[in-house]
Amino acid sequence: MTAEARHVTLIEVAPRDGLQNEKTMVSTADKIALVERAVTAGFRHVEAVSFANPKRVPQMADAEAVMAGLAGRFPGVNLIGLALNARGAERAVAARCTQINYVVVASETFAARNQNSSVEDLVAGTREVAAIARAAGLPLSVSIATAFGCPFDGEVAPERVIAITEALLASDPVEIGFADTIGCAVPTQVTDMLARARVLASEVKWRCHFHDTRNTGLSNAIAAVLAGVDFLDASTGGIGGCPFAPAATGNVAAEDLVYAFHRMGIATGLDLDALIDTNRWLAGVLGKPVPAALGRAGPFPPKAV
Repeated sequence: MTAEARHVTLIEVAPRDGLQNEKTMVSTADKIALVERAVTAGFRHVEAVSFANPKRVPQMADAEAVMAGLAGRFPGVNLIGLALNARGAERAVAARCTQINYVVVASETFAARNQNSSVEDLVAGTREVAAIARAAGLPLSVSIATAFGCPFDGEVAPERVIAITEALLASDPVEIGFADTIGCAVPTQVTDMLARARVLASEVKWRCHFHDTRNTGLSNAIAAVLAGVDFLDASTGGIGGCPFAPAATGNVAAEDLVYAFHRMGIATGLDLDALIDTNRWLAGVLGKPVPAALGRAGPFPPKAV
């Protein structure tokens, strides 16, 4: 996508990455309702669940129950399940997810803490997960976590991330994402990473995942769109964060992105009013205000009353 582009596709991750770090346990019914609201707002790609170890990520313990309440109800909507290993991929297939998103970490200490593995083993594990997805007829996407920096190992060189990306291409994923897991990236890094990635393969779609820990999420997302990214992850309400990242804060907010993109003349296919309504509903579910700005400020110009 270039500066002249007029459309960007957002992936709703609030039901998964948004909720996973919340201390208030959210009911299965409310998780299903959150996905329903996302679809009503216009999302056609929703990361609905994570098949993580429920002892480590208790908020995702009801992943199968959530999918049982969703599967088959929304034709044309891609319900993505996140898997951290082959067992998670098998669960995603059994739960009738329509896409598997596997996670590879770019830094060693975070790989050990997040998945009890080495980076090398996670890259090798992509082949096994890809085989499971292929046998089930499901597309595979891969997210590279800590792609811009690690809370334990510090800076992560872009050359390292691109080398991992090249290795992942052997498993034939339909999509590779660069995740700013701790919200440390700045726009120049995003532009550079996507420029390096796009010369590697023409058939792969590229995705970015930003957190707003240091108030750079929105600017990074805009930089990614102007650099040609195919998909952006976003979380309605701006909720979320990784349970294994110290001082983790929320994802870049879907409604804040939509406001900015629409004002820039870039379509998203999403209903801003519906997103703001979900923002306020989520605050009630969680019992606290959510980070996104649009729920407080509202759009501009304000609607006549």
